[in-house]
Amino acid sequence: MTNEKITSRKNSLIQQARAVRDGRERELVFVEGVRLCEEALRAGVDFEAVFYTIELESNERGALVVEALRRACPRALPVTESVLESVADTKTSQGVIALARRPRTGVDVIGLGDKIPLVVIMHRANNPANAGAMLRVAEAAGATAAVSTIGSTDLFSARALRGSMGSAFRLPLWTGATMGEALGWCAERGIRTVGTDAAATAVPHTEIDWTIPRAVIVGPEAGGLSDEEVSAADEIVRIPMRAPVESLNVAVALAVVLYEAARQKAEGRRQ
Repeated sequence: MTNEKITSRKNSLIQQARAVRDGRERELVFVEGVRLCEEALRAGVDFEAVFYTIELESNERGALVVEALRRACPRALPVTESVLESVADTKTSQGVIALARRPRTGVDVIGLGDKIPLVVIMHRANNPANAGAMLRVAEAAGATAAVSTIGSTDLFSARALRGSMGSAFRLPLWTGATMGEALGWCAERGIRTVGTDAAATAVPHTEIDWTIPRAVIVGPEAGGLSDEEVSAADEIVRIPMRAPVESLNVAVALAVVLYEAARQKAEGRRQ
């Protein structure tokens, strides 16, 4: 095919890109910006189409990513800035947008491997930015996999991908599980589940052993885990906080817990 510059916002590929951006075409994911395209390239995702502005090639980093995308995707097409802006999910176009095949997810993807399991279960995580941030935190802190339950946001939506900054491409994921399925999977493999609760009766997160196989259950932003869901976990912890603060952003709370797990594992013992 010819790589002529796209100048019309009504071009069929541009219309397809909008459908992917808006979640109306689920087989593809919307990858926007130089940094996220670099991460997608490193992760070896399969690209369906790439749209970039000629202006992006005027700087070294932009030129390098465009060259790499051309090699990875035969359908890498220059577009006008106004066309790219009509597709962009961000307020300001970042010079490049790619459509990539949705990575495979599922219970068969999150095999245990040879590492001690540290799994993040995101239950009804409905904020895309927070969900993406949790994946980023999970990968950074050494989690081995993540699970999102039914009712959670799409971890490959444009906003969630930006929040994860590539972690969604690398971290083994199981999406669309029920809480029962996730808990059952953990129980079958000897993975102890940990829920978080602000109740004073819960032990501080630093006082349990994180060197054994664990799964951290994170509830929705509004309201957290229900009493029934809390009781279903093997153990309950709280993050000590000074009054009058009663809660943290879910991604921040997850980071606090996971980095305690990382600290204990690095020391090879519990506190």
